[in-house]
Amino acid sequence: MRCAILLAAFGASNIQGQNSLKNFDALVRARFPELPVRWAYTSVVLRERLVQARQKSDSTAKALRRLALERFEKIAVQPLQTIAGKEYAELCAAVREVAQSAGIVCCTGRPLLDADSDVREAAEAILRHLPEERHPGEDVVLMGHGARHEMVARYGDLAAAVYALDSRVHVGAMNGGTALEDILPRLSAARVWLMPLLSVVGRHALRDMAGEQETSWRSRIEAAGRICTPVLKGMAEYAGLAEIWLRHLEEAVLALGLRPPARAFQSVTLE
Repeated sequence: MRCAILLAAFGASNIQGQNSLKNFDALVRARFPELPVRWAYTSVVLRERLVQARQKSDSTAKALRRLALERFEKIAVQPLQTIAGKEYAELCAAVREVAQSAGIVCCTGRPLLDADSDVREAAEAILRHLPEERHPGEDVVLMGHGARHEMVARYGDLAAAVYALDSRVHVGAMNGGTALEDILPRLSAARVWLMPLLSVVGRHALRDMAGEQETSWRSRIEAAGRICTPVLKGMAEYAGLAEIWLRHLEEAVLALGLRPPARAFQSVTLE
């Protein structure tokens, strides 16, 4: 029986974001050397840009249909999404529809912050990956995308888990959840480190988080009298966070009845 892995991400149009996805691709191929790995992109705008650049631009449904035409019968789908929000639900619906119409068996892996254990593991990973240059007592603010969805509460769960480990690390989101206005009064240090809680560094990290315009999180933190230092590195670039997605992919592979990797649930090292 022919089996494959499909990784689904919002996508990236800049070199750093694309390299982050390539790095994650390499981790997946190293853990599952016997399984072909393909990609799908959930952003319509990004897919249009990829078409113009004459690059692969498959949606989740199109990528699955292509795999079905190539006579793959079992496919493990792993989204690089943070929460089980609207985008994740739409992806799962597309997987179910194509699986039924094409007669293939698919299993979709869970997003980053799904179970309580994922939240705890993510909080510990974030603390391990804080900037080495950070001095004791300096504040760190993480900016997530957020969502107008009940699962946005997972950002609050992560914030509480992180706070329990380090009260100077704050988690917020652009849409829903804890807003930057709620975090600003809690900042006490002269310097604030600003990090994206996003899979890769893309438009949101470059513009909405670290941009020069007065509405960016960086500008608003500086307007509050703090020195703000952005760290432009996405979650997929941190070993501890990438490992959670990899573990969820392993669960999807096992659910399909496929052979687990030789060293299942191993730690990974990113350069």
